[in-house]
Amino acid sequence: MNPPDLLARIRLIRSQSIGPITFRQLLARFGSAEAALNAVPDLATRGGGRRPALCTEEQAAREMAQVEALGGRYLSFGQGLYPPLLAESDNAPPLLTAIGDLSLLERPSVAVVGARNASAAACRFARGLAHDLGREGVVVVSGLARGIDAAAHEGGLATGTIGVIAGGLDIFYPPENERLQREMASQGLVLAEMPPGTEPRARHFPYRNRIIAGLCPATLVVEAAPRSGSLITARLAGELGREVLAVPGSPLDPRAQGCNGLIREGATLVQNAAEVLEAIRPGLGGVRSGRDLFSYSPALPVEPDESERSRIEELLGPSPVPVDEIVRLSGMEPGAVQLVLLELDLAGRLDRHAGGKVSLQA
Repeated sequence: MNPPDLLARIRLIRSQSIGPITFRQLLARFGSAEAALNAVPDLATRGGGRRPALCTEEQAAREMAQVEALGGRYLSFGQGLYPPLLAESDNAPPLLTAIGDLSLLERPSVAVVGARNASAAACRFARGLAHDLGREGVVVVSGLARGIDAAAHEGGLATGTIGVIAGGLDIFYPPENERLQREMASQGLVLAEMPPGTEPRARHFPYRNRIIAGLCPATLVVEAAPRSGSLITARLAGELGREVLAVPGSPLDPRAQGCNGLIREGATLVQNAAEVLEAIRPGLGGVRSGRDLFSYSPALPVEPDESERSRIEELLGPSPVPVDEIVRLSGMEPGAVQLVLLELDLAGRLDRHAGGKVSLQA
């Protein structure tokens, strides 16, 4: 990726009101990040809102310099080593910053997640499982959190492990995992969606979880309480059509209730590395290329008129509705509907929800 294109992509994704889905739609329509940046102000105005504040060239160049100073590099959606499995997700991050061994992204992987306040027995199990999976050539992916995550990374450090963090590459969270994160930066791989200097906030962790689930053909939960972040990762994996595995636990331990519930709902019960490999073997033939996710070409649907724009706004409300339903009820071309939704999104008037649903802000 040439520096001007990277600079434009950084500017686009760091700009106000532009998230992963909007980023992808802008590139699909305008063909390049630079062209999309030029079009954003007019699109937002047509959507009935103020022009969003765009990230400046100076801000983007400063971020690029920070990543370079850390010894990191960018992985851009549709280019280079960007993981194809992750790209299959509708809300895949347009940019990732990475530090470490990028060849790990080309190997088969399994996500191993679990409780932060995990039991000593569960941590020992996760560490041993990661070690055994590593000996079979499988990379262990987790979130560099306390408990199960840290144990899984430690077990896989010698053979290959990837940590996805919620903050910037230069932020160590939790602080006690600084040594482990530094070791992974030199022996494994650390990925971040947020720019350097970003301290992790509560809202960042679900974003981090979607990357963990998206990177791997399977997610294994070792120990998790109900409504934990690990169960969010498992749910996201299931929504992507990936395998969900769980280690059973005692019904007397609240930390096992999440895993036992997953098994009751259809997750595959596993008790050792051999059973994990058996469950995921069809997906271990290497990284699949999938459909052509990375071909961008300008899409130019018929420009909707004001009556058509009004019709789409009338069909929207505070309750999330599938975009396909908006297309069906409006009788308009899908590209024209997507354009109006894009305008509303950039104007700050549209909310996007899981499952391809949208709603109009009150």
